[in-house]
Amino acid sequence: MTERQGPLSMAMHLSGAAATALLMSIAPAVAQETPPMTYPETRQTDIEETHFGVTVADPFRWLENDPRQDAEVAEWIEAQNAVSAPYLEGLAGRDVFQRRLTAMFDHETLTPPFERGGLYFFTRSGGLDNQAQLLVREGADGANRVLIDPNTWSEDGTVALAEWAVSGDGAFVAFAVQDGGSDWRTIRVIDVATGEMREDSVEWARFTTIAWHPDGSGFYYSRFPEPETGAAFSASVEGHAVYLHRLGTNQSEDRLIHAPTPGQALLHNVEVTPDGRYLIVYTSALTGGVAVTVTDLRAADPAPSAIVESHDDRWILLGNVGTQLVFATQMDAPRGRVVTIDLAEQEPEFSELIPERPDAVLREGGSLLVGNRILLSYTVDVQSHAELYRLDGTLDGPVALPGPGSTGIVRGRPGENEAFFAFTSYDAPLTVLRLDVAAHDTTVWADPEIAVDLDTIRVEPHFYMSEDGTRVPLFVVRRTDVDGPAPTMLNAYGGFGISMVPHFSPAALAWVEQGGVYAVANIRGGGEYGQAWHRAGRRANKQNVFDDFNAAGEYLIEQGITPSDGLAIHGESNGGLLIGAVVNQRPDLFAAALPGVGVLDMLRFDRFTGGATWVQEFGSPSVEEEFHTLLSYSPLHRIQDGVRYPAVLVTTADTDNRVVPAHSFKYAAALQAADIGNRPHLLRVEARAGHGAGKPTAMVIDEFSDMWAFAAHWTGLEVTETE
Repeated sequence: MTERQGPLSMAMHLSGAAATALLMSIAPAVAQETPPMTYPETRQTDIEETHFGVTVADPFRWLENDPRQDAEVAEWIEAQNAVSAPYLEGLAGRDVFQRRLTAMFDHETLTPPFERGGLYFFTRSGGLDNQAQLLVREGADGANRVLIDPNTWSEDGTVALAEWAVSGDGAFVAFAVQDGGSDWRTIRVIDVATGEMREDSVEWARFTTIAWHPDGSGFYYSRFPEPETGAAFSASVEGHAVYLHRLGTNQSEDRLIHAPTPGQALLHNVEVTPDGRYLIVYTSALTGGVAVTVTDLRAADPAPSAIVESHDDRWILLGNVGTQLVFATQMDAPRGRVVTIDLAEQEPEFSELIPERPDAVLREGGSLLVGNRILLSYTVDVQSHAELYRLDGTLDGPVALPGPGSTGIVRGRPGENEAFFAFTSYDAPLTVLRLDVAAHDTTVWADPEIAVDLDTIRVEPHFYMSEDGTRVPLFVVRRTDVDGPAPTMLNAYGGFGISMVPHFSPAALAWVEQGGVYAVANIRGGGEYGQAWHRAGRRANKQNVFDDFNAAGEYLIEQGITPSDGLAIHGESNGGLLIGAVVNQRPDLFAAALPGVGVLDMLRFDRFTGGATWVQEFGSPSVEEEFHTLLSYSPLHRIQDGVRYPAVLVTTADTDNRVVPAHSFKYAAALQAADIGNRPHLLRVEARAGHGAGKPTAMVIDEFSDMWAFAAHWTGLEVTETE
């Protein structure tokens, strides 16, 4: 998600153990001011543009160039890493974090299985494997067989298994290959019985799901037009469309199923109902909602029908019973409700089956039609409750969970009594539960063992007031023997309606194990309290996100949880934007900041790859009122010269084509050029990694070791060896 001159600059001219020894000898036991650092020289240009009467300088625009094609940018990245790498390697405690993170990641994790043709398909991470494998069993409790092992695909572990889907009879798996963290995918097909790869190969898939045609003859997927040579990294998101690929044919013969809308940056995903009758296409403008199109594949002349035309509300199919489709939606229900539509009617209309609840938020991702029941996952103050409903909408009773936490990833089908779902929490690793739908009984199907005593961990739900009086949830995780103020890592996201639900994190526990506090603020912009919570933190309301986060930091200090000089903050992607913005607004509040793969140039974000789709979340720089809002918090443009800043470690990856690394490059260059104090303002650039998905476990451990050691140094967390 360094410092200027003196002994540290000497270390840059040394290598290996000599540099590390020198840096360790001068590293303070606790955070303190140091001599200024010498950063790589960054060329500045005189580029200026005037927007709506405001002149904006952009001296580092040349850093937007692709380092694969611009030698100057590539050399600049190398120079930045040459400064940050020895500094981070020399921090006291970095090796301890490396060892403990390695031990904590070293546990087996299974995902809930799909059943197809009596075979059960699921992924398995061995803990320290760089990538998860795809396994198959004959029967839910049979012996495992490795079907796909991406750990054999590359020496550096950067080629990953991404999206995958099993044909209805379990004969084939179509799967996507992700190379070096890129969002681009190549889809291949494997024969389940023989383990042999078919010749089918589909290129230029991106932001895709995969859904098999009911007869197993091919699969649906989403892709873009093939980009021009050398332009794949920076390609825009225009032209996204759904295609059908028939097995044994060339991609050039794939049939267009759902065409792009001219002039609109829309993304399309597809699924087929469990009975194979209906093809569902979800179309998103990234407003937090989707339009929905349905095609009856059994019709004599299948034709798409738009049953939801607006992109304003969330919709997700829970299942179908014949011609009746069951959806979860936030339409006219900001906290979610369940509706049905019967496509056999002359003029199908939605009717409410299970109304919105005033005390809970429906989580679409943890809900499904299974057996002859509807399994619904609700959150109450960000913690999950699972319930079963009859098909007529009446409550059938609760589903027992292991404790406070989160449910998700439900697998099951209408008419089948068996279902599987995941459960996790801050103090509970991901566990797969098997549900006997008729008996309302859950049993553990997969329960990992981890290298930490969870009885020593305490999870505390808190609430605090934001600047405008809004009540915001906050989770605090610490050891049971830690009561007084302790260095704290505060994390949040605050955007796109994405909820930060409780989940197990080896990285978080590695910080907590050392006596630190790990805190997660459920700020506005997410979906923790439904659609209204999201809308209160988007576009013109974005400042609420930053106010909520700053208020969380103040609360932690006021409550004696965190010392006044011991608060570190971390966020990635939209969360990286959050960290960059609050550092500018409240540099006095934080000791260290870790913005990862962040959206940091709010005046040009819409010009790169998928950035055009974020306009619905942030607003458009080309609209005057929205331009002024974006400029008011843009991390790149609001750095305060002459004010002491916290230590900042900016992290990104060179193949991130989701949030292009130029955001981080320009922001880090601007920090280093500003008069903002002597604490280090470093850039760490990972090679052959992207926005996060598919990153090898070894890289994840290395990155967290660097970030946590950096934050520990500047918050005063004493890192010691543990058993």
